[in-house]
Amino acid sequence: MRKLMSNPIIVNELVREEIEIVRCVLVESYQQYEAHFTPQAWEDYSKRIASSIENPNVDKILVAKLDQDILGSLQLFQSAEKAYEKAELQIQAPIIRLLGVHPSARGRGVAQALLKTVINDAEAHGDSSVYLHTTDFMVNAIQIYEKLGFRRDESKDFSRGNILSKCYRLDI
Repeated sequence: MRKLMSNPIIVNELVREEIEIVRCVLVESYQQYEAHFTPQAWEDYSKRIASSIENPNVDKILVAKLDQDILGSLQLFQSAEKAYEKAELQIQAPIIRLLGVHPSARGRGVAQALLKTVINDAEAHGDSSVYLHTTDFMVNAIQIYEKLGFRRDESKDFSRGNILSKCYRLDI
C-alpha cells in the first residue's frame, strides 16, 4: 500500500486580501462555544471576535493555509497591556490570542502549526516565555497547549464577567 503525501500547512502573516476570509474563519471557529454564553453575551463576544482583526494593538496575525485555503489564524501581542488592556498582569512577552481553526480543518495539525510558528519566532527573537489565556470550556485547545508544553500560571489569571481566563505559559 502506498502512503499518500499530504501538502504541508503553511503559516504566513495576514495580508489585506485575506482579511474578510480570516474574519469568517475566526467567527466560525468560535461558534462551537455559543452554548456557554447567554444570547446577549454571545452576540457581544462574537462581535468582539469579528472586529478583532482591526485591533490596532495586535503585533501580527498569523494565517495557516493548505494550498490556498485558509484553515485558521491567531493573533499575537507583545504585552498584557496591548492584548487585554491589563498592565497589572505584568506580562512583557508574546501573548497568543484568538487562535481559531475552522471546524472543517480540525484534527489536521493547524493549531499546532500556528503555535509552533509563534514559539519558533519567540525563541529566535530571544523571548523567554510565550503566554496565552483560555477558559475551561475550551477543552480541546487546552489539550493542544499542554501537549506543546504550556503550563498553568495562576498568577496571571483574570476574569471578565463570570468567565475566568486561565493563563498558560510556555518557557522557552
